[in-house]
Amino acid sequence: MTDATATPRDHGGGLDAAIARFGGDRADWIDLSTGINPRPYKITGFAPTDWTALPDRNAFARLETAARRFWRIPQAAAVLAAPGASALIARIPALAPAARVRIEIPTYNEHAASFALQGWEVVEDGAAEARVMVHPNNPDGRLWTEADVGGGLTVIDESFCDVMPGASLVHLAAQERVVVLKSFGKFWGLAGLRLGFAIATPATIARLGDLIGPWAVSGPALRIGAQALSNPAWAEDTRARLAQDALRLDAMMARAGAGRAGGTDLFRLYDVDDAVAWQERLARHCIWTRVFPYSERFLRLGLPDGEGWQQLDAAL
Repeated sequence: MTDATATPRDHGGGLDAAIARFGGDRADWIDLSTGINPRPYKITGFAPTDWTALPDRNAFARLETAARRFWRIPQAAAVLAAPGASALIARIPALAPAARVRIEIPTYNEHAASFALQGWEVVEDGAAEARVMVHPNNPDGRLWTEADVGGGLTVIDESFCDVMPGASLVHLAAQERVVVLKSFGKFWGLAGLRLGFAIATPATIARLGDLIGPWAVSGPALRIGAQALSNPAWAEDTRARLAQDALRLDAMMARAGAGRAGGTDLFRLYDVDDAVAWQERLARHCIWTRVFPYSERFLRLGLPDGEGWQQLDAAL
């Protein structure tokens, strides 16, 4: 059993702390500790009312329609926009009475923390009344299958699945007690916009909507989300670029002696002799990476962009 309340809820980011420890100005640093697309979708076309008026139903409807087309959401499922996938993760445990939830590690730790805070017992194997599957998994990129879905409350977190849409399990969202999560900030590179989606049966979405509350998504986020999700050509071009850049990062890290241990086209996980030592060496060159409390060998890097490639190459 995992005591999620005692496990540190570590995340990527934290660049301010890195700067305070290793020095330099923020402009000197590149943050590779997250899996966010470094070349974001371009923001254009705001209307004054996006900022001054409460979001109306039509704005939500436009976003939800675009989401349905982009992710090919089944007609029997409903979709809910929220202020980031994390807001949904925090509320999903309330969908069922607290019991046991199976969450296999390593994975994104907010799921276990959210369930534990609402009285659930978090277990890594065996029978359970709920299950969480991060698909593809963070940080190792593991993919789950339809056969892994059981009869209880099942959360399929597809926050990084937009780089591999063919692997999506979104068609399962029409099943009772299945919730599929989508994150907007990672693939589109706009994490600060705070936009995420839950896809499930209408009854489940209605319950989540009550838990989230009204006007949960800002007017600017509604507009940008609808624009981006209606631009499949941008998505196709971005997938091709990310795949190429991920292979470039693999080659660069291999020359430096790091072995690939998994990941996706938005981040890579490497096996190194001493992850903390690698992180500190790169930090002295103003490059921030991700290590994990459960492994001395795992080092995770997001993708550089522009001059960041030369900065990383020189540091390695």
